[in-house]
Amino acid sequence: MKTNEVMQKVLLNIDQVSKLTGVKKTTLRYWEKEFNDFLQPQRTETNRRQYSIGDVKKVETLKQLIEVEKYKSIGVKMKLGLLKKSSD
Repeated sequence: MKTNEVMQKVLLNIDQVSKLTGVKKTTLRYWEKEFNDFLQPQRTETNRRQYSIGDVKKVETLKQLIEVEKYKSIGVKMKLGLLKKSSD
C-alpha cells in the first residue's frame, strides 16, 4: 500500500486533532456545528468523532481564516461558498 493510500485511511480522534492543530476541543466542536456543510468528521458506532487527514486540513483552513485572517463566521462562510443564495 502506498503512503498516500495509508494517509487517506488514517483517522484521528478529537484529542489528537486538537494537539496536532493547536485548536481546542471545544472550538472544534463549535466549528463542526457552525460550519457543518464544510466540516463533518465521521462518527463511530459510539458517536465519537473520527477526523480524516482531509478533515484536519479543513480545520487548518478554518483556523487560518478565523485566527489569522480574522474573519467572522459569516465571512468564513462567504469565503468558503457555504452561504446559500435566497431566491426571492
